Amino acid sequence: MEVRILTEKDAEAFWNIRLRALRDNPESFGATFEEFLERGIAGVTQGLRKKTTSPDDVTFGAFERTIVGIAGFRREEEAKRHHKAVIWGMYVPREARGKGIGKALLEAAIAYAKTLPDLEQINLSVVLTSREARGLFISLGFEPYGLERHALKLHNKYFDQELMTLRLI
Repeated sequence: MEVRILTEKDAEAFWNIRLRALRDNPESFGATFEEFLERGIAGVTQGLRKKTTSPDDVTFGAFERTIVGIAGFRREEEAKRHHKAVIWGMYVPREARGKGIGKALLEAAIAYAKTLPDLEQINLSVVLTSREARGLFISLGFEPYGLERHALKLHNKYFDQELMTLRLI
């Protein structure tokens, strides 16, 4: 398995797996399938192109011939928050789970974060129904620090998110 930062050449692969994530697990993500679809492949290509110019905003992809997992990493821009980053949009398709792909993606993101000057912590949120993901995050040292009730609303049903952090220093 290869884990690397995505570039604009990966736009179609990212587009397809992100759409699948939003379709198959809509309760786990802030964006909707329709919103991402509306963005279009051109928007995805442009976004990945832009990301290659900033070390503070990257997307990781795991590959086994084809893309089998993704995880976004974004450092906070504001001066008083610049010591923090967030993991967003992590997804591994059901048939690829249990093979260490999610762990490899997170380990790559954590290793990358440690190369960034003055970055002190990585935050993420996980829907409480995603027990496997929560277990993975805890196994890599993430600690819960809060709970956001009704964080997401889908078809008049609410989903709570646990807020987690990993201290790097």
